Amino acid sequence: MKRIYASLVKAEAVLAGFLLMAMVGLIFAGGIARMMRNPLNWTIDLATCFFAWAVFLCADIAWRNDKLMAVDLIGPRLPARGRHVLGTLNYAIICVFLGYVIYAGAWLSWVSRARSFQGIPGVSYSWVTMSLVVGGALLLATTLIKLARHLRGGATPAKGA
Repeated sequence: MKRIYASLVKAEAVLAGFLLMAMVGLIFAGGIARMMRNPLNWTIDLATCFFAWAVFLCADIAWRNDKLMAVDLIGPRLPARGRHVLGTLNYAIICVFLGYVIYAGAWLSWVSRARSFQGIPGVSYSWVTMSLVVGGALLLATTLIKLARHLRGGATPAKGA
């Protein structure tokens, strides 16, 4: 199971990097084509799709590596037991929120299935909205791993987590 997860983590990082580079390349190509008076309108739509996916993949990578911005005002003032309870509560709230993101993303993907990109007719906009579902599921998996580690008494939550 750990090897599968490690492979998923590596694939996620490679895909996120590819999507970010492809997004920049598409926007650049679209700009050059527009300067040459031959606009490629589909490049912006595809870059938007890549951006949506890259945002969630990169958010999961940052969350897994404790690289998200955090404000920790209450935790340091609490005793160890209070910090543990606060960390558990925080992870639980995050799990509930991500569950809602997955549900709302699935609903949004379903209702937008008939909508197509303006510059790419025939391609459903659900490809963009599915990033909510997949990204939320990846973030939820990361949060559950962090929660399990926290409950086992392993690493304490990062500041603000």
